[in-house]
Amino acid sequence: MNGGATRRRILTACLAAAVVLCAAVWFLHRRFAAPPAESHIVFGAMGTRAACSFHTRDAAAAEAAFAAVRREFDRVTAACNLYDPDSELARLNREADKGFFTCSPLLWSVLTEARRAHAASSGAFDITVKPLMDLWGFYRKRKKLPAPAEIAAALTRVGLDKVEWDDARHAVRFKTPGMALDLGGIAKGYALDLAAAAVSELGITSGVIDLGGNLYLLPDPPPGKDCYRVGIRSPSGEGDSGEVLELSGACAVSTSGSYERFTVLEGRRCGHVIDPATGEAPYLGRSATAVAPTGIESDWLSSAAFLRGEAIVPQLRRAVPRALIHFTVSP
Repeated sequence: MNGGATRRRILTACLAAAVVLCAAVWFLHRRFAAPPAESHIVFGAMGTRAACSFHTRDAAAAEAAFAAVRREFDRVTAACNLYDPDSELARLNREADKGFFTCSPLLWSVLTEARRAHAASSGAFDITVKPLMDLWGFYRKRKKLPAPAEIAAALTRVGLDKVEWDDARHAVRFKTPGMALDLGGIAKGYALDLAAAAVSELGITSGVIDLGGNLYLLPDPPPGKDCYRVGIRSPSGEGDSGEVLELSGACAVSTSGSYERFTVLEGRRCGHVIDPATGEAPYLGRSATAVAPTGIESDWLSSAAFLRGEAIVPQLRRAVPRALIHFTVSP
């Protein structure tokens, strides 16, 4: 009996010592090991500038992550690129007024979120605005402002209520000839989500994926920092506004404004975020930044908030309770 008790005490002491030793080794490794290195890449994707910065001690993992990001961006481009006549979206726009067009899982995911965004924003976010984008010279160049009659005619081909949905078959049909979808306000956000998921599967938890100013922040901030610091550009387009958001945890950030994409018609600047209710292309002296759990949500939230301003924020927060929406106004 006494011998058994002694052996148990010795075993318990050994286990305790092993735990203490493991903890000490872990602490010393964390204290003295070299911090994760930053790996960075810049490349073109989806018609804009893309960049990735990852913090990891595994250079091979960083290279695999870069390849994964580019692969996911290419997948979304193949489905959602308006400029490529062979893309799935281009085919949908050509064929959906003749009958139901069956979508791939990727395109259907984007369209499903677009429907949710349309309902949540009371139509402020609407992917059927392409006829208006054409009219205002973003895809078909023009020199003069559209006449009210031209805007009214284009509006007859705008509105998500004019799209028929077959949820069982993942198919859509245009009820009105001449309609077309534009996923420019949502596809980049979805591409960020796919890329972030692929990077996380490789074990990378710290870094930023940037797609044309749309950001996805991985869960862990940079080494030695307690948060990410994201600067907001001035709505005038002239440098930063001086405002900085301090963010922690995985999240996505998107800013909508008129400063990057606009056209000038008869001396008037016209912004590329077009109001689907009025058909106008306002050049507003503000920007809207949305922080949300996913890239696709932050993308459409910022567009809707930019158009409707502070008044729509409570409505958007009901749809995405964890969202943060911040407005920056030109001085």
